[in-house]
Amino acid sequence: MDDRNWTVRIGDLLLRLRRQRARRAELRQLAYQTEKALGLTEGHDQFTRELVAHATSVRRRIEKVTPVHPAARVLEVGSGAHGLIFFLGFRNAIGVDPLADTYRALFPQWQRRAKTLRAYGEALPFDDASFDLVLCDNVIDHAERPGAILEEIARVLRPRGTLYFSVHVHHPIYAAASIVHAAWNAAGLRYEIGPFADHTVHFTLPMIRARLRSLPIRVLRESTGIDVAKEGANGRALLHTSDLIKRVFFKNARFEIVAIRT
Repeated sequence: MDDRNWTVRIGDLLLRLRRQRARRAELRQLAYQTEKALGLTEGHDQFTRELVAHATSVRRRIEKVTPVHPAARVLEVGSGAHGLIFFLGFRNAIGVDPLADTYRALFPQWQRRAKTLRAYGEALPFDDASFDLVLCDNVIDHAERPGAILEEIARVLRPRGTLYFSVHVHHPIYAAASIVHAAWNAAGLRYEIGPFADHTVHFTLPMIRARLRSLPIRVLRESTGIDVAKEGANGRALLHTSDLIKRVFFKNARFEIVAIRT
């Protein structure tokens, strides 16, 4: 078999593995949110206040670098059970999520705050240049094709429109471990480690920057969150071996940008 055929076969295998991981991550998220909904009654008001505070903080960070009109058309890709879209206060807003139909039933108090639509970020059901502001908050590392989601976001964002995007970035050791975790599960060894089962990819900082450089956007503000993640790990009590590892190899650093569509 020539090298080209081997390349095709390996590529097909990697695509199948990514698809399996994406579906598994989706099922785990569904189970997690269903369990949360069952036990949320007592802490609902406090949790809502925390969600409002987070959304308000995000809106301030966006508007600190670029204004957003109150009547702007706003889309959140991966709005989830309690995404930004429900607490930002925009009137003309919509969220898309593969589990949107289920979330409307599980969390009606939050979900009624904005319109939602069941869809995958890799194939957004909107025309080109449809939105003034697109939000994607810690989503693409759970998806089958993160690059395709970013391309779709750029497609539906109007010229000079605003993008708010965040994702967790990690030390390269976790990216390698994620690949190994996927390989042993694909080989039939069903032993799942939560963080790796919930994600299709563990981005490093160079990886996500490379993805974003391929888009027709101009970054106005960037925060890597790496120093914050390291400080948090150093200040945390050592309860597990993983806590010690995180002091050496940072994990879950919040990478965030505000950008303009060129």
